Amino acid sequence: MTAADEPAEATASADGKDSKPAEWWDDPRMPWKGKPTKAELWCIGLIIATGAYGLLTIPVRPWILGSFSAPTRDYVLAVFNGSNIAMVDLGALMRVGQHQPLWWLALIAASLTSIKFDWLWWWAGRLWGRGVIDMVAARSKWAARTAYAAERLAKRFGGPAVFLVWFIPFLPSSIIYAFVGDARMSLKKFLAIDFAAGIVYRGIWMYLGYRMGATAKDLVNELAKYALWLTIAGVIVVFVSVYRQQRRFAAGR
Repeated sequence: MTAADEPAEATASADGKDSKPAEWWDDPRMPWKGKPTKAELWCIGLIIATGAYGLLTIPVRPWILGSFSAPTRDYVLAVFNGSNIAMVDLGALMRVGQHQPLWWLALIAASLTSIKFDWLWWWAGRLWGRGVIDMVAARSKWAARTAYAAERLAKRFGGPAVFLVWFIPFLPSSIIYAFVGDARMSLKKFLAIDFAAGIVYRGIWMYLGYRMGATAKDLVNELAKYALWLTIAGVIVVFVSVYRQQRRFAAGR
């Protein structure tokens, strides 16, 4: 080999090194930096699983509404997904004279069910900090706009933002939860604030049902009549959501 060939070989070797494919964990849409730890894999895996769970249960809610009569359907829905419709119906039933001695149990169950996965985003904030915000914001322009708005709310109010986000539409609560996790709020304090907010929020819906009385009861009964069509619509929503997510993922690769 001549001396002139050596630089060419070195260049080829360097080119070969540079062209080495990136590892899967180097995807910029992921919240971590470098190879993820076991805890990080568990966290992202559980977050993905809860997203799938949310999609798959969309058709189940109207099915429950149409398959059981009041107040059974209300207690089932409260336990299943913390349904606002269930809270309204229970409040309306009490207004029209159908006493519900276990209304408080339905309220607690609905609140607990509503927050059952929130701790995952608190944990994500502990693990990745601002990486969570960047991950959520990367989904779309709308996601970015709402994510940064939620971040501003968290920066301004800190812990109380966990409570406030329940009452502000369109803001992703996951950003708030991740922010306070990154700020080292204890899990016990986070869950206490989150649960208190859930009680107040679901309680407002129950109170609205009580104030509306028979009107609210008739509205829920009318929805139950169309439960089959609502279930079919829910299935369509699931398929469309999965399709759009797959296209978005493919476009980002």
